[in-house]
Amino acid sequence: MNFYDYFCNEIMSKNKLKKFDEMRDFPNVYQYPFAVLQAEGGCPMRGCWGRDVFGNEHPLVLELGCGRGEYTVGLGRLFPDKNFIGIDIKGARMWSGAKEADEAGMNNVAFLRTSIELIGSFFADGEVAEIWLTFPDPQMKKAGKRLTGSRFMRLYSKILTDSGLIHLKTDSNFLYTYTCEVIKANAYPVQVSTTDLYASGMADEILSIRTCYEQQWIDRGLSIRYIRFVCEPRDILVEPDIDIEPDPYRSYNRTKK
Repeated sequence: MNFYDYFCNEIMSKNKLKKFDEMRDFPNVYQYPFAVLQAEGGCPMRGCWGRDVFGNEHPLVLELGCGRGEYTVGLGRLFPDKNFIGIDIKGARMWSGAKEADEAGMNNVAFLRTSIELIGSFFADGEVAEIWLTFPDPQMKKAGKRLTGSRFMRLYSKILTDSGLIHLKTDSNFLYTYTCEVIKANAYPVQVSTTDLYASGMADEILSIRTCYEQQWIDRGLSIRYIRFVCEPRDILVEPDIDIEPDPYRSYNRTKK
């Protein structure tokens, strides 16, 4: 590693540590390491987010893998009669949205730093009205890590109401096609679906909220796909048996293979 790279890494590390320190004092950020969850038998707000955190019983909406929190904050501005929680494991990214919401005095927006696999420890059965998945990694080689796969659908179906909605926005044709097949295999009702959101005329003020990642993909000429479906309870969930053509670029760098 040359001096320039070393210097940049040092600056980035210090910035991350500074953000972590600041987030400890943000009133809208909740951090529960796995060890704490084990010791306390789960999150103390589980089943009580409306009452204990937001001070009301408005519908609760989650953004999973929220990154910088652009969608969580954007939705919070549009819907003051709903409560929003952005969830991500990477706190340095989350800092941006948490700081913006705090400075704007948005009492209906909070952030939770944890792994998505642990959401059952944070939310009670039927506590959540909607889930947003905004540009998750397609995980083309690892079906068990896909956020619209049967493994995660089991987690979602427990915390969602019986008519709970799932929204997916993605640039990945692979993930979109896979999700459509999961929906078909498990007979979930689809409300809206498009392979080109901004050419479809569906992009209202909600769907026009753009994350940093989304703008990057749009700038590269990629079409944005969107699907909204009802996550009805299912006794058994199945994986689709289908071969899907991989995306011609990598999950994060978006470079050609």
